[in-house]
Amino acid sequence: MNQQATVAPQQDKDAEVIIVGGGPVGMGLAIELGQRGVSVIVVERYVQPQPIPKGQNLTQRTMEHFHFWGAEKQLRAARTIPVEYGIGGLTAHGTLLGPYSYDWLQRDLVKPYYFTANERLPQYATEAVLRQRVAQLPSVQTLYGWETSTVAQDDAGVSVTIQQRGDGKAQRVLRGAYVVGSDGARSVVREQAGITHTRTDHDRMMVLLVFKSQGLHQLLDRYPGKSYYNVLQPELKGYWKFLGRVDLGSTWFFHAPVPPGTTKDNFDFAAYLHEAVGAVFEVEFEHIGFWDLRFMLADSYRKGRVFIAGDAAHSHLPYGGYGVNSGLEDARNLGWKLAAVLQGWGGERLLDSYDAERRPVFASTINDFIARSIETDKEFLDAYDPARDQAAFEAAWQARAQGAVGEVHAFEPHYEGSAMVCGSEGRTTSAKGSHQFAARPGHHLAPATLPSGRNVFEELGAGFSLLVVGGDGAHATSVQAFREAAAGLGLPLRLVDCGDGGEGTEPARYGAPLVLVRPDQFVAWTAQAGGRAVTAEQAREVLARVAR
Repeated sequence: MNQQATVAPQQDKDAEVIIVGGGPVGMGLAIELGQRGVSVIVVERYVQPQPIPKGQNLTQRTMEHFHFWGAEKQLRAARTIPVEYGIGGLTAHGTLLGPYSYDWLQRDLVKPYYFTANERLPQYATEAVLRQRVAQLPSVQTLYGWETSTVAQDDAGVSVTIQQRGDGKAQRVLRGAYVVGSDGARSVVREQAGITHTRTDHDRMMVLLVFKSQGLHQLLDRYPGKSYYNVLQPELKGYWKFLGRVDLGSTWFFHAPVPPGTTKDNFDFAAYLHEAVGAVFEVEFEHIGFWDLRFMLADSYRKGRVFIAGDAAHSHLPYGGYGVNSGLEDARNLGWKLAAVLQGWGGERLLDSYDAERRPVFASTINDFIARSIETDKEFLDAYDPARDQAAFEAAWQARAQGAVGEVHAFEPHYEGSAMVCGSEGRTTSAKGSHQFAARPGHHLAPATLPSGRNVFEELGAGFSLLVVGGDGAHATSVQAFREAAAGLGLPLRLVDCGDGGEGTEPARYGAPLVLVRPDQFVAWTAQAGGRAVTAEQAREVLARVAR
């Protein structure tokens, strides 16, 4: 999907899409649009990525994005931790070196349902790779060292006022058809557009420590293959002390609640670390920062020609790696839809579906996974204590370990309730689902090896793809109907021959003779096994439903 043909901006416009914020989400969106030939300007306030380790756990699904963005190999090469450490975590009770621990967030358990393996590296390394990829796209212009002050829209487009940071204070007004704010939790774009948001009350103050310690690496050698760790302690009321590797052997990060009024100078952070680990080790601090623990969700992801994505649309505490991965999924979802509308084959409903699909998924992520995890941990710590009843604690601890496995399988964001999916009536879009090989409308397509030896993901097109399971022209009439309907609508459609679908072949697991796949690898429609051939009218209805 490396279409790099430059599309000239509309008359009197500097670009078709202006992206405010050049972090992972903004740059991912720029690549998604730029590969489709959409003219883009990215406005980013920092000249260089900020060296604060966050957003480190990249899921299999996120790595699929990097595959389609032509940056997967480069990202894996930028890894700061050897691959044998994986991105697996560990949950411990009391201290990291105590007697009770189990594996946490074993995302490798769901690897068969995705085309690529997961990855782990600090966000600034990810941003560097994305910047390099963006620089290769002729239709994308980047303005580093500029910040946005105003956003104003009218019927014809959007005007964005930007100022150069530093002494020069040069000012420009950019004109585009659409603007996307990926400018963080304090989004100027969101505020300027008048998009309201709902956030929880400030619960407690959190600290982020970045530090160096060879001694800690030696202490945690007992947990091979682990890159991050969380510690449960009763006094934290369900919140964690969360520790992770930035590289192998020297640099670490640490998130944890601290008392109100804590500053860099009035708290013993080294002792706090030692208490979490259960041992004394040398510490050299590189960064001490604070943030408020709360959830935020925008009340809409769109207002007219203005869209928001990533932390501008949703934010939460850094549990489970949900933040950066959710933001990058925003970019994939919005990117192809904006391109479709700008290129004339997508309709206005498609733009509205960005909010309708992505916002419920994040609401579910908060309620069904993050907040639920905090509450569940609190209930467990209130009910069980090894000092009070060791046998009861150990039985409950083992049950929690099995539940951690279940959480990985249950986190399966989908768009079952989307109006842009056929067969969505009465269903609900959510982050909670189940991983299956069967092709289900609204769900992510599982990979499958084709008779050619290539994976189906290597054959998918930049637009829609129609997977044909059943050889010898078994579905020739239906295929021709879709081909003609796509041509009539001007909709890009690639046909993918999945072989005869015989017993034992991987495409047979889809359970459908025809599978229509969206540009973001979600299933839009499936044909009923053993059903009648699709007519031209039916094919047109399906394609119009999912793209107009």
